[in-house]
Amino acid sequence: MRREVYFGSIRLNFTLRTFMEQIINKIQQSGLISMDLAELTPKNEIATIDLSEQLWQGLVLKEKDFRGWIKDKEWSVYQDKAVLIICSTDAIIPAWAYMLIGAGLSGIAYTFSNTSKEELTKELIRMEIAKINLETFQGEKVIVKGCSDIPFPEFAMLELTRYLIPVVKSLMFGEPCSTVPIYKKRN
Repeated sequence: MRREVYFGSIRLNFTLRTFMEQIINKIQQSGLISMDLAELTPKNEIATIDLSEQLWQGLVLKEKDFRGWIKDKEWSVYQDKAVLIICSTDAIIPAWAYMLIGAGLSGIAYTFSNTSKEELTKELIRMEIAKINLETFQGEKVIVKGCSDIPFPEFAMLELTRYLIPVVKSLMFGEPCSTVPIYKKRN
């Protein structure tokens, strides 16, 4: 729409454009895929089984008593949880004890481990990353958002980089308006 406006003896000619014509989302047009690490935050609760509670006189694990505990244990409380199996005392736990607990948790718990809570959390992050459909990112330009609330962000970024590099055209860090180039596929 063409308009003329007068300011005293000065005549201005200009064309009015609609609001939608003036705003162009260049980020959307760029074909960039933005990825928020917060979406990879593990959703499974971490539960702990402390084997020190099963030690005879706080010292050793008696196989017969331990097998009775395994048999009577209500394993369903660990449904879909990540279970950390530890011994909070300085006792030597035989390998078969971990195997028996693993057998009890199998098919019930989401996952289980005898590492630390930090390592189990990292494993859960790795498992979330492995759920990503790589076809979505095949030959694409991907930005990993820098301000994400996720435990162990450096670990998550490193694992995500390892996972995406084989398929993406380019990988960047930051926000669409300000990125740090990380990787660009050579032709």
